[in-house]
Parts: sequence; C-alpha cells; structure tokens
Amino acid sequence: MKALLITRKGWQALDKELKYLWKEYRPQITKKVQEAAAQGDRSENADYTYNKRLLRQIDGRVRYLVKRVEELKIVDYSPQQEGKVFFGAWIELENEAGDVVQYRIVGKDELDTKLGYITIDSPMARALIGKQVDDDIVVQTPSGSKEWYVNKIQYKAFMDE
Repeated sequence: MKALLITRKGWQALDKELKYLWKEYRPQITKKVQEAAAQGDRSENADYTYNKRLLRQIDGRVRYLVKRVEELKIVDYSPQQEGKVFFGAWIELENEAGDVVQYRIVGKDELDTKLGYITIDSPMARALIGKQVDDDIVVQTPSGSKEWYVNKIQYKAFMDE
C-alpha cells in the first residue's frame, strides 16, 4: 500500500489548487460554455466543444483533489526527528565515486525530480528511513545494487543554509 503522507507545504499547494479551480477557473470556463451555447448550433461550435471538454477535465481534477486532501495525512517536523531520516527530511548522499546527490523525502503528490524530491514509497527513501549521518545504505535499482553514504540530514532545504 502506498503511503498517504504529505508535508504541510504540499497539502497547502493542493488545497490552493483546489480552491483556484473551483472558485476562479471553473466559473470562467462555465461562462465561456454558456456564451458559446447561446450562439446556437453546438455541433459545429469549436468554442463550445473545447470549453465543455475543459470543464470535464476541471471537474475530474476537482473530484480527485477533494478526495485527496481529505485522505492525506499531514506530517509536520518534530524535534525528535533530528539526526535521523524521516518523512520530510533533506538528505545529502555520496557514493564511492564521489558523486553527491541531495534528496527530500515527500509524498506522491509532491514528487518533483527537478527539486530532488523523491517519494516515501521509492526504493531510495525506504532504504534511508531511520538512517543517521555516516550510515551506509544499499539501494536495489534496475541496474543493480547501489551503495551510498549519508553525509547530511536536515529538516530545512539545503539552499536555505
């Protein structure tokens, strides 16, 4: 089973998207659909067809977000986490070749590889949970086992240092 966890910032982003879609974007598109429908023949009305499809997409996303924000559990930082890897941690790792990578363990809804965010359900995150600085971890990847050394663990972004 996949973890239904999210950081507070991640939950706020989903909630903000939901409110925007429901209170601002959907009413704009509904108005466009009504205006296009008022022009008569809907079968050959590209504006009507396009905005109607867009409305269905918005409604689908709204349904997903409503369900999602209710079922997700927000995980806030706790001082007891300090020194160990848990959900929400930023981790710096190094391999034997000297390659250094930085990751943050987040929920599925926050995944952003450009920011170095990995999901709690990923093999790397599972190997890291509970580890401390100077620990070694072995991660099973499709190309075989990879060994990493834990350099740093912190609960604020590395760029905020």
